[in-house]
Amino acid sequence: MFRTENLTVIYGIDRPEKSYALTNVSLTIPDTGFVGIVGPSGSGKSTLMYCLSTLQEPTSGKIYYNDRLLNDSSRREREILRRSEFGLVFQRHFLVHYMSAIDNVTVAAKTGGQAAVKKGADILFRLGIRQPELDKRPASLSNGQRQRVAIARAMMNDPKVLFADEPTASLDHTNAFIVVDVFREYAKNHLVFVITHDMSILKDADLVIGIWDGEISDMKRKEDAPE
Repeated sequence: MFRTENLTVIYGIDRPEKSYALTNVSLTIPDTGFVGIVGPSGSGKSTLMYCLSTLQEPTSGKIYYNDRLLNDSSRREREILRRSEFGLVFQRHFLVHYMSAIDNVTVAAKTGGQAAVKKGADILFRLGIRQPELDKRPASLSNGQRQRVAIARAMMNDPKVLFADEPTASLDHTNAFIVVDVFREYAKNHLVFVITHDMSILKDADLVIGIWDGEISDMKRKEDAPE
């Protein structure tokens, strides 16, 4: 589904001291599966996600999605692609403060009505959000609850690709593993990227990509793990 060739991102390219966020990253990612991206802070994990999701243009190199060269896409075409096929979860939840939890989820729905409300509530329930929280506004929810609402919003339209940047950072271990179980189930028929510092949630990942100083340091596939 995704393929990159010599993907490079340089910050401050016009300055004497350039900063390389990614350097010649070449990857091939399958159509479905649970993919973890790990590495220390500043290693380029989020930059890689932003490039794959078309939120950031690389300095050089190529990105293919379903054999389509994304570098040649217009801004409008990238927006349409994100809306129709991608789901995005950021480190900040970016919820609408005056809307309830369920409304923050269903606002992303392609069609409204009770069907959207039921679907949004079902996703929230699977993520461990209880009925009383559905009508609460973000200010009345915990950080972990707000993050799970943001995850549900990203999953509302069954995106082919789900990108999640540190989605469990504000969760306790119990709720973190609830979220990861939802991701694993979803990844059976979709592609899920999870950026994290917590290797424990990637125990059963299909592929774990290690990044160090903007370069791929290692790649571990589930089928390569010792039995």
